[in-house]
Amino acid sequence: MVHDEGIERILSTVRGHLGLDIAFVSRYVEGEQRELTHVSSDLDLPMGAGFREDREDSYCWHILEGRLPELINDPADYPFTKNLAITDMLPVGCHVNTPLRLSDGTVWGSFCALGRKPDRTVNDRDLTILKSFAGLVGERIEEAMRSDMELAAARTRIEAMLDGQAVTMFQQPIHALGDGKPVGVECLARFPDLTKRGPQAWFDDAQATGLGLELEMTAVRCALETVGQVPEGIYAAINASPATILSGELRRALEDAEAANIVIEITEHQAVDDFTALSREISALKPFARIAIDDVGTGYAGLRHLIELKPDILKMDMTLTRDVHKDPARRAITAAMVQFSGDIGCKLVAEGIETVEEREMMRELGVDYGQGYLFARPLPVIAAQQHLLGVTMEK
Repeated sequence: MVHDEGIERILSTVRGHLGLDIAFVSRYVEGEQRELTHVSSDLDLPMGAGFREDREDSYCWHILEGRLPELINDPADYPFTKNLAITDMLPVGCHVNTPLRLSDGTVWGSFCALGRKPDRTVNDRDLTILKSFAGLVGERIEEAMRSDMELAAARTRIEAMLDGQAVTMFQQPIHALGDGKPVGVECLARFPDLTKRGPQAWFDDAQATGLGLELEMTAVRCALETVGQVPEGIYAAINASPATILSGELRRALEDAEAANIVIEITEHQAVDDFTALSREISALKPFARIAIDDVGTGYAGLRHLIELKPDILKMDMTLTRDVHKDPARRAITAAMVQFSGDIGCKLVAEGIETVEEREMMRELGVDYGQGYLFARPLPVIAAQQHLLGVTMEK
């Protein structure tokens, strides 16, 4: 069934214009039935959206088949209407109806307005207006159908990822700004057709199709399989949204994995409804992992909530890094974050460092760690391991 409040408004407008009691949209469904999808009326009706009946029992079907006209001022003018039980049951008086056709000519259903009393003031001009509104409804229905098809295709794509076989993990190194040594990696999931659809598009599709938790946990499990290849003393950060943390699935995965030196990096820009519950679940994670908050400065967490979550690492959004050496405002915010992170006892990471000037300014301001293309792009796991070992040996 197509759910669209815009269609409800159109029906209300049509009903008001024609001065009739009921306006509805129906569709033809399996089993040679007709189903009401949207109903507008101030009456207490025996049927509403979702009501089904044999199409042969409806005016709509017989209008489509040519047995009745689209404009009926009084059912008594057409003896055939006496064969339809709804004529006396509702009762049906004035009835205006037109088939709803899709752009390819397919009949999807019907658009109808009716009153419970005959009305000879309703005329062909009113029928033309009703048909115009029906055209608008048809466009909305077709758009909803396209959207449903896209969601179905997205769900199929996501479901194909859930066994983890098509998911590839990359790792992006994180370096100490003081001496340049590597201190960690961020584990990043990559999916097929990377040049056409980035990772965020996959996670957005998963969220839209109700598979957000499942895809996130697939990425978590794939990441956990790679952490054994991270050199000793270097942490592996794994991304997780508040919703995934609250589910308890992440905690159970960490319990089973028994991996060392893990950091859970909390992502998400949407508001968190229950920080108390999130704080409680994060506390349960801490025997297995340290906690990082991502995108500080642009995300959901205010300073008070940062304190409540008791993170071990704060990650500044890359928008604060970009050209920081040229921008006094960015430097001021960074200096404040350095002070704040020091006061609450956590490390501060600057994301998106791409130039030597950005790195040097962040170092001068007292930022602990840096991540970005200046150090390394996200790398396949073995290449990341070689990078980390190579940098370590050079130092």
